[in-house]
Amino acid sequence: MNTKQLNKFLVKAKINTYASGGEKQEEKLSDGSKELEFEEKEFKYRDRYFGYNSFIGEEIVWQNEKTVWGMNYCGEIVSEIISAKQIYQFLKEALKKVTEDKPFRGPDNFKENDFEYVNKIRGMVKKFEGRETIFYKGKSVYELSYYGGMIIKKL
Repeated sequence: MNTKQLNKFLVKAKINTYASGGEKQEEKLSDGSKELEFEEKEFKYRDRYFGYNSFIGEEIVWQNEKTVWGMNYCGEIVSEIISAKQIYQFLKEALKKVTEDKPFRGPDNFKENDFEYVNKIRGMVKKFEGRETIFYKGKSVYELSYYGGMIIKKL
């Protein structure tokens, strides 16, 4: 598995799904989940989640119809000092800044007006875990934990 190729694909997939459209382009499924998909060449990406606040979800990548990578996440709004709509709008802007060296969520840090996005990550695409927090005027308003990595066949 070429991790550079996977990282590039993950960045494209993430920017072209929730970060760009979110609730406007997702498919609502009969089990109550919402799903976003992106495909390019031999890769396919799916992000499926349940809930709004709080929420839980999973992202999976297939290459040539074989699962190769996955990530689980769980998050919630932790303060009502600003609307959920404003928080998620800022989150989408932060997620558009995802980088190829850490293609999991957003950048390490992003500030815009009274908002700040902080993302603490351990590991690389093969195995990782992280926590993102959004602050509004210095107060934590949103938190999400995530982990994942490569999916490797049995030896």
